[in-house]
Amino acid sequence: MTKPDADAAAMRLLHHRTAALAVGDPVAEPLVATSTFRLGDGDPAPDAIYGRYATANVEAAEGRLAHVEGAPCILFPAGMGAIGATMLACAGAGDRVVVPSDGYMHSRVVLRDILAPLGVEGVEVPTLDLPDADLDGVALVLAETPSNPGLDVIDVAALAERCRAAGTRLAVDNTFCTGFLQRPLDLGADVVVSADTKAAGGHSDLILGHAATRDAALGDRLRAIRKFMGMIPGPFEAWMLSRSLETLEVRLDRMCANAAAVVASMAEAGLPVSWPGLPSHPQHALAMRQMRDPGYVFGVTLPDRATAMRFLDRSGILSATSFGGTHTSADRRGRWGDAVPEGYLRISAGIEPTGPLLDAVRRGMAAL
Repeated sequence: MTKPDADAAAMRLLHHRTAALAVGDPVAEPLVATSTFRLGDGDPAPDAIYGRYATANVEAAEGRLAHVEGAPCILFPAGMGAIGATMLACAGAGDRVVVPSDGYMHSRVVLRDILAPLGVEGVEVPTLDLPDADLDGVALVLAETPSNPGLDVIDVAALAERCRAAGTRLAVDNTFCTGFLQRPLDLGADVVVSADTKAAGGHSDLILGHAATRDAALGDRLRAIRKFMGMIPGPFEAWMLSRSLETLEVRLDRMCANAAAVVASMAEAGLPVSWPGLPSHPQHALAMRQMRDPGYVFGVTLPDRATAMRFLDRSGILSATSFGGTHTSADRRGRWGDAVPEGYLRISAGIEPTGPLLDAVRRGMAAL
């Protein structure tokens, strides 16, 4: 997405509610905490039938997300809810689903432990090999770019073209970027999934996710899965997301700027840093073509576990297994079984003032 496009999307998101206000209406989104509605003899609105179908707060959050993604969105109680529903919507018994072997581990768990007994075969392929994966019998490819946690980047447009030719749907997990930094649907993907727990929510206080697609039939299928399997978010969480989305673009600007500054400082100190914005990154040129910004998440490989923890202790950077919040945080991914060195840290830049954040990082590096 270009900067003018992102600016226009941010304006539409910010005024999603205010553009339709009548005199005397509250400017802030009201919280409508109800599961039931009074019904008449006519056809009620979809968000005024029963809370498991939809609510005003869920639809309001989906409307805002649609401006970010450039497509209709379906909100789920977690990012994994969006991923699981997408797999169910696209694949059935006898189908194959390709997922990255070096991506988010829970996507693989869903295939191995839940869908495999139902006859769906999961195929695990390293991220950088996904563009050449065998698509015979594959109903769905789930890709991450940049990958989590290795920050590898693949060509979404090229993979989408291959998938179309094979009759395979392509889903892209866009959690690292949000639609403000990368628009996989514009590059040919069939569906985008994202954990709004991360940057979209942005305050480390809610768990939500969404799927976005321009395929009306697929969107209807995802809504049906959500409705009949009880995968509807609560009004309060949706209300919190609507509030947070209004500052998403502003927060991303500071987060991305902080990431660039910290990466530059670490690279200057000779630390092995992985970030698509670095010219030394193997897919740097590709990332600059398909991403508006290299993002706020990067990796650094320190010699071992003890060194990584010493860096965190001395710098004061928060150790937490999430990302996209207001606080800069780091996760030593080896502790969770990811195929990375024990000293590898996935770092998510927050919205702290850049100068003090760099001072903290330098204190940590001095302890190395």
